[in-house]
Amino acid sequence: MPLFNFPGKRPSSLGGVGGRLAPCPANKSNCVVSLHAEESRTEGPHHVAPFSYEGDPGDAMTRVIAVLLQSPNCRIISSRSDYIHAEFTSTILGFVDDVEFLLAASDSVIHVRSAARQGYSDFGVNRARVEDLREAFDEADD
Repeated sequence: MPLFNFPGKRPSSLGGVGGRLAPCPANKSNCVVSLHAEESRTEGPHHVAPFSYEGDPGDAMTRVIAVLLQSPNCRIISSRSDYIHAEFTSTILGFVDDVEFLLAASDSVIHVRSAARQGYSDFGVNRARVEDLREAFDEADD
């Protein structure tokens, strides 16, 4: 449980609408995303690679859930066969980051978005989180 509690308001843009994730605000460095409505797999300051998998898409999403359940300070808010929303809460101040996963089964990838609800910079926390989750996801397949 955090020492303080600054969760912020849950964004209304969550949910993987239209097969895309919400874009990162251009003026903030506290967000990364693999694919959103205004881009198509292009590199940029907010870009991060999607999670790649082989085999059954349902098994891949189950693996994401298993990784999240093992992650400290993580709470799964919603999940369906093609989408997962989780919240990560910082240990001391109780800031909340929203992490989303959106299945693109035809491409054998799971798109990801991780964003702080508040502030402008996160000192690379969301990018590092995505890479840590990717590593755990890949290791869970071994």
